Amino acid sequence: MIRKSLRGLSLARTAVALAVAALFSVTLTVPASAADPVGSITGIAGKCLDVAAASSANGTAVQLYDCNGSAAQQWTVAGDGTLRALGKCLDLVERGTADGTKLQIWDCAGSANQKWAISGAKDIVNPTANKCLDVTGNTSANGARIQIWTCTGGANQKWNTPSGGSTPPPTGGFVVSEAQFNQMFPNRNSFYSYSGLTNALSAYPGFTKTGSTTTQRQEAAAFLANVNHETGGLVYVVEINQANYPHYCDPNQPYGCPAGQAAYYGRGPIQLSWNFNYKAAGDALGIDLLNNPWLVQNDSAVAWKTGLWYWNTQSGPGTMTPHNAMVNGAGFGQTIRSINGSLECDGRNPAQVQSRVDAYNRFTQILGVAPGANLYC
Repeated sequence: MIRKSLRGLSLARTAVALAVAALFSVTLTVPASAADPVGSITGIAGKCLDVAAASSANGTAVQLYDCNGSAAQQWTVAGDGTLRALGKCLDLVERGTADGTKLQIWDCAGSANQKWAISGAKDIVNPTANKCLDVTGNTSANGARIQIWTCTGGANQKWNTPSGGSTPPPTGGFVVSEAQFNQMFPNRNSFYSYSGLTNALSAYPGFTKTGSTTTQRQEAAAFLANVNHETGGLVYVVEINQANYPHYCDPNQPYGCPAGQAAYYGRGPIQLSWNFNYKAAGDALGIDLLNNPWLVQNDSAVAWKTGLWYWNTQSGPGTMTPHNAMVNGAGFGQTIRSINGSLECDGRNPAQVQSRVDAYNRFTQILGVAPGANLYC
């Protein structure tokens, strides 16, 4: 029988929370190489990503403008994940991660607010904010400011970049092939389909698209290893102990439990539970899970999206999101802490931790990548 965690208790007053990027910034900056691709970055209406007035001063705004071939529109896709023009880096103002945070250029510091991942879907994503480079107001007007915004797939978030970006999409779109997925989960419930997972990936384009190929594969292995533990090898779709079902309604929430007192039991790859978690996940994903929590057990892609929601946006009892733990080098052990650390880490249940680590080691071997350091919490 799968062991049900009390993770939901730590999220009682938490909606979607992003980790503080500054705590996990890279401290060394890799200089741009002559081999790094250089050229214009074009977006909506074929206009260019442009540094206002071709100024190289720190804090100069980045905007959309008619392409003119000037140095203000020549961007280097550097090997360290930065985008550079006029000798400076594309930078999030005040290290912001909120929708609407504007872009500027600044001295390259190697910090998380200067890191960008280029996806196969032509998104340019800041992995820490997990948001897309976006033209303010969905306009093609000259001078429109560039910002970050929750990824929507809109034309104002699509960019053509010089070839050879620092985080190219792996062949096939996802770092785990269907054959590898089936090898990882030989006894899985058919509900947890590979297509359901790949269809859910668009909700969080920074997931397994950030950093080196090694980092991408390690993140995929880490996510799937934790999911493996939570669901008994992708076997269980809903929580086994039905006696727990009425306990997951917090009546103190202003929206209550409109689907019923016993409707918010654990479901899906992370066993999403509690009315407030269904509300937060649904709001983030644009799906009404508060009124229809059964979608998580009836729609494979929705179920996978709730797992990705937690992985990419929630720190739980830890200090960072599992996504940030993997892409910033904190290690697999910190993903355990963020998912169920209050019950398992620091010697509370070493057998459960070992189960997760064993799965992670097995999955990294299948993906042909080293597991890295800091496996335990």
